[in-house]
Amino acid sequence: MNGLTGTLGLARLILRRDRFLLPLWILLVPLVVMASIGGFQELLPTEAARLTYYEGTAKSPAIIGMLGPVYGADLGALVAQRSGFMFIVVSLISLLTVIRHTRTEEEAGRRELLGATVVGRNAPLFAALLVTFAANVVLGLLTGLGLQGGGGLAAGGSFAFGLALAACGWVFAAVGAVAAQLAQSAGAARGIGLAVLGLAFALRLAGDTAGEDGATGWLSWLSPIGWGQHIRAFADERWWLLAPSLAAVVLLVAAAVPLTARRDLGAGILPPRPGPADAAPYLRGPLGLAWRLHRALVIGWGAGFVVLGLMYGSAADAVEQALKGNAELQEMLARLGGSDRFSDAFIAAIVSVMALAASGYAIQAALRMRAEEAALRSEPVLAGSVSRVGWAAGHLVFAVAGPAFALALGGLTAGVVYGAASGDVGGAVPRVLGAALVQLPAVAVLGALATLLFGLVPRFAAAAWAVFGACVLLGQVGALLRLDERILDLSPFTHVPQVPAEEVTLAPLAWLTGIAAAFILGGLAGLRRRDIPVT
Repeated sequence: MNGLTGTLGLARLILRRDRFLLPLWILLVPLVVMASIGGFQELLPTEAARLTYYEGTAKSPAIIGMLGPVYGADLGALVAQRSGFMFIVVSLISLLTVIRHTRTEEEAGRRELLGATVVGRNAPLFAALLVTFAANVVLGLLTGLGLQGGGGLAAGGSFAFGLALAACGWVFAAVGAVAAQLAQSAGAARGIGLAVLGLAFALRLAGDTAGEDGATGWLSWLSPIGWGQHIRAFADERWWLLAPSLAAVVLLVAAAVPLTARRDLGAGILPPRPGPADAAPYLRGPLGLAWRLHRALVIGWGAGFVVLGLMYGSAADAVEQALKGNAELQEMLARLGGSDRFSDAFIAAIVSVMALAASGYAIQAALRMRAEEAALRSEPVLAGSVSRVGWAAGHLVFAVAGPAFALALGGLTAGVVYGAASGDVGGAVPRVLGAALVQLPAVAVLGALATLLFGLVPRFAAAAWAVFGACVLLGQVGALLRLDERILDLSPFTHVPQVPAEEVTLAPLAWLTGIAAAFILGGLAGLRRRDIPVT
């Protein structure tokens, strides 16, 4: 039997299973990129204003470190820089998609069932790669068409940026393929992949902030993200830089295939670390067990939010310095409400991005209950003296407190960095930290929704991610698309006061908190009454 037998059939199965999630992120990325066009056209309507922004804010080391280099003052080049974070988004989604359809399937035992049929050993891996590669190509083409047709930008730059995103997604899909062979569990595979993605971002950041002529400028050329951004969309495109990405894909896939043959089904190349002979005393209760399962998430997300705070705090100061040093920009912003108001709006914008990330953490932590149930690990725990509600409550502590901790860390770090740079730590910290913490009720609603789905319809608990994607879409491009206010109000983040640009109003926060509590109580009630496990 050919090692690739059944690849197309498995690819169709993946498309069937991801029929909602796959179109969501394929459409979401181009829409978010297109939203940047409208933002720049409104804020910087003239060439002179764009040149002022380019010379000040866009060329700031803090902005370059956060988003990437900028290669011109025209609208296309500024949009390409503003959308630089999409390289991280596309890479992350591609990485997780491949791991989900390879190592996660194997860990759940479904790969063994497929292997008993007429399916080649390499078919699951190549099916996952085929679907992810095709999705990235469609995403890249839609991005190019959107920038050219919807934004009226140059065709060459539009498709160069779209294909650069797709190429970066291909590289990290291949990274996911290798990680799935190295690790024995899906969590460990994701950890390896995220470490590679973090290293790629760090290399890109270190290289770009130093500049091409700087001592560490060459580091950016070691990063797949750097390759994508150095294509220079809308600035004498370097099409040849697609070649390193394609070469990396070939090498990584060529490494993944023999690794698949060298390991047993269900095992990984890297042996798992043996645990202690005796369990720690804190594991005697459901809260201690939940801490053991969630501690890597708490540490990882906390560290990630510290990095976000460092970048956003530096960016806030860079914006403020650009305002102080550019009379034309100050005059333009005065017509829009004043520089102080713009600074407040910028802080509100960065904490809203943090809140979206924290809601992703909340969903992930809440769905850990579903993962434990599907892997048949919850049943032995519940067979003892632990109640269903007590078991779930242990996980919910981290689904609620974990995002709050991460968001507080991000807000505190951003406030300290911004305050230290501006010379007003005492004023900046409560201002930014308060803006971050006021987002918590909206974050809790999404985590609570995942809990509700888990308790009532566990097979569809992953639909919480679709709701998350819809919230991102409404927040990023809802106003640009001039959607009806009733549609925008479907997102809980629409109702959060944009502190410090707005005054705090308690009514919407109380309503959001009440909705989150009702969702959690409904999920726990459903969990008490349904069968366990539902696989």
